[in-house]
Amino acid sequence: MNILDKIVADKRKEVDLKKSILSISYHEASALFKRSTISLAKALKTSDTGIISEFKRRSPSKESINQNANVGQVAKGYEKAGACGMSVLTDIKYFGGSLEDLILARASVQLPLLRKEFIISEYQIIEAKAFGADVILLIAAILTKQEIKKFSELAKSLGLEVLLEVHNEEELHKSIMPSLDMLGVNNRNLKNFEVSLNTSKTLSQLIPDDFVKVSESGISSIDAIKELRPFGYEGFLIGEKFMKTNDPGKSAQTFIKNLKTQ
Repeated sequence: MNILDKIVADKRKEVDLKKSILSISYHEASALFKRSTISLAKALKTSDTGIISEFKRRSPSKESINQNANVGQVAKGYEKAGACGMSVLTDIKYFGGSLEDLILARASVQLPLLRKEFIISEYQIIEAKAFGADVILLIAAILTKQEIKKFSELAKSLGLEVLLEVHNEEELHKSIMPSLDMLGVNNRNLKNFEVSLNTSKTLSQLIPDDFVKVSESGISSIDAIKELRPFGYEGFLIGEKFMKTNDPGKSAQTFIKNLKTQ
């Protein structure tokens, strides 16, 4: 069983437990459930940098990235830096995140927020809306075509945007549908954690222009962004580069400022 299979197996248990304690109607009664969402796709289309800054404390490949970071302070730093949006990891076991991180980020900034999670149930999409997300991530590697359709259509009905993540051509072909807003190419192989920007370059030609293209993972330099832009990418998800520093917001500010001058 590879790491992705382990994460999904644990996620199914986690979601079943949550559903037994907090009902969907409980989440639908949340004060944030009726809020109007902010468009990440629009922010990326109108940006000259396209940076989506990420908040994560650790990952399966890096046991500790920044365990002491304050999500509210980091969120404010990212907003001040000029990021287009913020990705918030909400998986507890493997990434050290939580839904509390998402709601604290929401209370701190007006940036579009992406709930980065291993979504395998409609319940998690309701949760995302109730905790202040504007966008959800769907991972093609762990979902069937029918699930992608069902989950993305539910998200759209709630006013949430959808970023669909793929790793290869097979995943991309089963995923393209009108209920998606953004197509993300993850340069990291989730089964062995190897990273290659060639994944984004190769798959870019197969992504219809209707979707905002986002490149994820392994982007740690301005040169990498300059390399990917000719392939039609408007969004660049960056986490570890900022999060491994003492002041992620300041790091993002320096990076974005330098990017604008290139």
